[in-house]
Amino acid sequence: MIRTLLLIVIAIGLVVSWQAAYKVDETELVLITQFGDIRKTETEPGLHFKTPFVQSVNRLDKRVLRVDVQPASFPDIDSQFLEIDAYVRYQIRPNGEDIRKFRRSLINEIGATSLISQIVVAALRDEVGGRLREEIIGGQISVNPDGTRTVSPIVGDDGAAAREVLTRIVTAAVQSRADTQDFGIDIIDVRIKRADFPDSIVESVYTRMRSERIVQADRLRAEGEEEFLTKTADVDRQVEIISATADETSSRLRGGGEAEAIRILAEALEQDPGLFTFRRSLEAYALILGEQSTLVLAADTPLFQFLQDPSGQ
Repeated sequence: MIRTLLLIVIAIGLVVSWQAAYKVDETELVLITQFGDIRKTETEPGLHFKTPFVQSVNRLDKRVLRVDVQPASFPDIDSQFLEIDAYVRYQIRPNGEDIRKFRRSLINEIGATSLISQIVVAALRDEVGGRLREEIIGGQISVNPDGTRTVSPIVGDDGAAAREVLTRIVTAAVQSRADTQDFGIDIIDVRIKRADFPDSIVESVYTRMRSERIVQADRLRAEGEEEFLTKTADVDRQVEIISATADETSSRLRGGGEAEAIRILAEALEQDPGLFTFRRSLEAYALILGEQSTLVLAADTPLFQFLQDPSGQ
């Protein structure tokens, strides 16, 4: 009988000890509640004790946690909808007061996922609604002549990429709202995994972009053609001026040369008139007499005076 009572006492003691002791892991934050009220928090790893049967152990993850936000469509500043898929990383602050705040406002990690997702969606909607599509996507999309698409990164004034600037602002906005609602968490960052047009309008958007590029190309070609015509007209005008100047100079020089030739010839005639007559006759012979030429002229024709007598007498 005594042995049985001893065994019962030992069993009860083991059960009570099992209920009273609990272990805190290095990756855990623990809340001890009694009938729903928070009695204490434990942040240090090791073996701890509580009131058996009355108090309960509630465990939270001490590590950085990730919440994948449900993809949703957001309108940009031009009312063009973009499909945005994002995630947020957060961590519960490892101190008693913030653990209590987390418990009161978010209950557990499942509740935190829901509320944090709503806050991120609201912050994204506010920021995306005031930005251009290129800033949200993080680059300027160009449609090449062969139909392929090229994305050129957009960099802000501070040297950071446009997407990085957007995520920083959204992260700060989510942290501010979390502090306002006493969530007791630190928002590590909010990241956009994908930002693209909804499948239903992708083709129409790229068609419009292609049309814009064609219009821009036509405008550049027209400007180039106008510049070409302007340059060509100017060159043609200069050519006309140069040609006219050259003709004027040529005529003046030719006239001067002819005048000089006449002067020299006149001086020569004054010195020896017979020589001039002789040269003119030779020139006439060269023009009218060929290898098969036959002339019937009177013997006293002046043309033959040098053929009959070289002295011309």
